[in-house]
Amino acid sequence: MSRRTGGVIAALVAAVLLAVGINSARHGDGPTRGASESLDSTEPSLLNQAMARVQEAARSQLPPSPSGLESNSLTPDRFDEVKPMLGQAEARLIAIYQLISQGQHREALALADQLVTDHPNFQLAHLVHGDLLSLQARPVRQLGDVPDTKALVASQQLASLREESRRRLLALTERPPEGSIPSQFLTLAPQSRHAIAIDASRSRLYLFENLNPARSTQNDDRQPKLKLVGDFYISVGLSGIEKAVEGDKRTPLGVYYITSTLNPADLPDLYGVGALPINYPNPLDVQRGKTGSGIWLHGTPSDQFVRAPQASDGCVVLSNPDLERLLRTVQIRTTPVVIAPQLQWVQPDTLSGDREQFESVLEAWRRSRSDGNLAELKGFYSSRFSNQGRDLAQWWPRVESELRSTGPRELALKDLSVLRWNDTDDTRVVTFGEVASGQTRGVTKRQYWIRENDRWTIFFEGTIG
Repeated sequence: MSRRTGGVIAALVAAVLLAVGINSARHGDGPTRGASESLDSTEPSLLNQAMARVQEAARSQLPPSPSGLESNSLTPDRFDEVKPMLGQAEARLIAIYQLISQGQHREALALADQLVTDHPNFQLAHLVHGDLLSLQARPVRQLGDVPDTKALVASQQLASLREESRRRLLALTERPPEGSIPSQFLTLAPQSRHAIAIDASRSRLYLFENLNPARSTQNDDRQPKLKLVGDFYISVGLSGIEKAVEGDKRTPLGVYYITSTLNPADLPDLYGVGALPINYPNPLDVQRGKTGSGIWLHGTPSDQFVRAPQASDGCVVLSNPDLERLLRTVQIRTTPVVIAPQLQWVQPDTLSGDREQFESVLEAWRRSRSDGNLAELKGFYSSRFSNQGRDLAQWWPRVESELRSTGPRELALKDLSVLRWNDTDDTRVVTFGEVASGQTRGVTKRQYWIRENDRWTIFFEGTIG
């Protein structure tokens, strides 16, 4: 880490702490008090004493966030709004931080006593609890203020816990604006009752409830209506993100779907209370030659409450209580999971142009298929098309055979979902029910589209359960 980057991180944490009530003018550079000072002293402690000095650096060094998040002071009223979305243990930890920032160390210690009793494997809570106990005898300089000899032995563990603490605080003070959604969700069918978006840079998993009502016609409003109902700390791969090959200990990036639920009785203790596999590698990953398998959202072993921000073999890891909430909420096959290096939060109406432009292309594909116009239809498929190892030349005869047997017939695309993924390519993951006129049911299809030479083309198409 560069000296400037380290300064920015320190400044950022200082800004977070100052936002929840630290007065640097009073506490920043004054002399420390003696070891006999009581727990109710207003002397700064834990994180704030060392970091409150860099308030101005926080304001001057941090660039504007491209994420669309808003910086908010963690006032009691604001915390009460956010608290229902958090895991219960995290909410209790943040409440302890608030008391510390307000100099109410005795009250903080009482809450920390109860938290570590209820969650004896919550390492960060134990670290804060230990600092509060130490504060009874001496000033505390930083989070995890252990003797230097012990700090050297456990330096990596302390660094991980401090980073975990930093990310938890940031998640509470940099919030999505009211009504905003991640930019990947162009439209979401009512059948997807929930959706998940993961911001790897912030170690957060966001759970949404889909409020879109059932649509009676294809022309009904497709603007996504997502309500944020869960906001959880997570861990990603030991080597970071952007998985490419089997065993690289990285978490994949992209648009995925939950494929099943795994019974914890059939799993080793490593996976905690259960697991939700996702469909990595998806067709875009396959197109790019990525390998590997077994990417899950799962819990933690019995001796850990959570893991460090980067600690898994590539899976997304939550605390067991948070995973239990997901297991009670999400549905297999219909719940999308977006994993991004950093989420971009936007108001839903800003996506209208992209959604309408793409849906006009999808409508042209539907008309060609309804008309049975094979020559026109084939023009929508990429030369890079692949389905289970078959290229377009091998796959296309099945389309010809199907359309010749049915002839022209009006088709409707019902329960349409369109998710966007932009990196080196601009792609769309499209799911819909293809229903012929006069019928009430049809097949559910998923297509992957890519923008090539200013044209949208399909590089994968298949049916799903």
